[in-house]
Amino acid sequence: MAALSFSFSIIFPFLLPTLLSLHSAVSFQVSDPQWHPAIATWYGEADGDGSTGGACGYGSLVDVVPYKARVGAVSPLLFKGGEGCGACYKVKCLDPSICSRRAVTVIITDECPGCSSEQNHVFDLSGAAFSRMAIGGHGPQLRNRGELSVVYRRTPCKYRNENIAFHVNEGSTESWLSLLVEYEDGDGDIGSMQIQPANSAQWLNMEHIWGATWCLNGGSLKGPFSVRITTLSTKQTLSARDVIPRNWSPKATYTSRLNFS
Repeated sequence: MAALSFSFSIIFPFLLPTLLSLHSAVSFQVSDPQWHPAIATWYGEADGDGSTGGACGYGSLVDVVPYKARVGAVSPLLFKGGEGCGACYKVKCLDPSICSRRAVTVIITDECPGCSSEQNHVFDLSGAAFSRMAIGGHGPQLRNRGELSVVYRRTPCKYRNENIAFHVNEGSTESWLSLLVEYEDGDGDIGSMQIQPANSAQWLNMEHIWGATWCLNGGSLKGPFSVRITTLSTKQTLSARDVIPRNWSPKATYTSRLNFS
């Protein structure tokens, strides 16, 4: 590549900056195989924090710290039918003329609207997250490009001063219990979830129904409940004993004393 750049600099000197930028981007991807190529777009207001809700079911949680301005939607391959919800990624653009060296961290809270299964890796970011990939003061110019070639990699989720919480979804009853997991450090995703009712030694398997929502249907369910979750990516398991009290109620959130390290 160096010889090619030198010969072109003599014959076509105006092409040298382009060749050097290309060389920089290629070298970055090859030297660190943990990073993978993708496309990034943005949505909403220019400096917006991202949309309320989303296909993962986090609702208004995405409007507040630590989710605020860090949310993102992904293509079906990364969304994984909802099992990719909660996973964290670092995303960075490569054009040194406008992109900073820092990566932005995003939490998956939605599926990219309009993205097809043929589009392997797409990140649709909030305006604020997209802008943070730019050199200082160049956010508007970066957003004007609309679509960027980027690289991404998984990164452990870190919710400072937060433990795993369980939100009881609206409509839950003693015979149908639906839960949403919040603030999961580490993998961020969930591969399986079980619940143990009061005065029982048996763990009952919950069913993944959509987004980040899991449910148990059938029987008379009496609290307090213990909840056990196993991550999708690395199969780590955590059990929160009696985290949901006897007098639980729909739309309430119950915080455990645990989190993945």
